[in-house]
Amino acid sequence: MGTIGDCYDNGMIESFWGRMQTELLKRRRWRTRIELANAIFEYLEIFHNRQRRHSSLGMLTPIEYERLHPIALSAA
Repeated sequence: MGTIGDCYDNGMIESFWGRMQTELLKRRRWRTRIELANAIFEYLEIFHNRQRRHSSLGMLTPIEYERLHPIALSAA
């Protein structure tokens, strides 16, 4: 993130929020807040973090990227 007054300070979250609105929120209406909360949880945990291809990862899903680039665990 940037410093105060930096034009890039909210760029990442604004990009994410815009994408979530397009891919999830503008597609339907929910009857209750619980339904909406569950839909947001599923979007984040199942679609965005596991299945969605990310341009910053070379158009791989996070799971594919982690398989190709395993993190070396340090011995404590």
